[in-house]
Amino acid sequence: MCNHYRNTSTIDGINQLVQTFNRPNYPAGDYFPKYPAPVLRRVDAGNELAIVPWGVPCVIQGKTKNITNVRNLTSNFWRSMLARPEWRCLVPATAFSEWTDEPDPIAGKRVEKWFEITDQPTFFFAGLWRPTEEGERFAFLTTAPNSIVAPIHKKAMPVVLRPEDWEAWLSADYAGACALAMQYPADRMRVL
Repeated sequence: MCNHYRNTSTIDGINQLVQTFNRPNYPAGDYFPKYPAPVLRRVDAGNELAIVPWGVPCVIQGKTKNITNVRNLTSNFWRSMLARPEWRCLVPATAFSEWTDEPDPIAGKRVEKWFEITDQPTFFFAGLWRPTEEGERFAFLTTAPNSIVAPIHKKAMPVVLRPEDWEAWLSADYAGACALAMQYPADRMRVL
């Protein structure tokens, strides 16, 4: 699962894609679970860029875990968030990584591989956010890997939204949001 991504886009760069009414400071660079990252969400005043820690707390077998990737869209936990457009967000990124399933034959260790979207220097993951007892938190959706990611990581890849789907992600009903949880076209991606 994707637990490391990068966003080197500036606020101005994000505003060129989706207009926001605010300009918070955020640390551009690499993002890991539990660390704050920018998310773009819809509020009454318009599109807001918020800084929210990555990982939604969830109790699993008596232990609280921070869930960073959403795969099972029909689980009651995620369904309740997906059904509320106000809890959906766009997560800006410029690259994401996946670890190889198999170790490198020479080094004997798994290798982190990076992917970028060739037709979108800055792109958005389909994200969900929610208030928790620990404050606001977010996660993003994953789906089956496409043909460029699968040879490296066969379990999953993030849901990268096409520009024409950004508005629908923030406003569609539950079924419409689930329909957007698809693979990004492999011919529009490359391994770095």
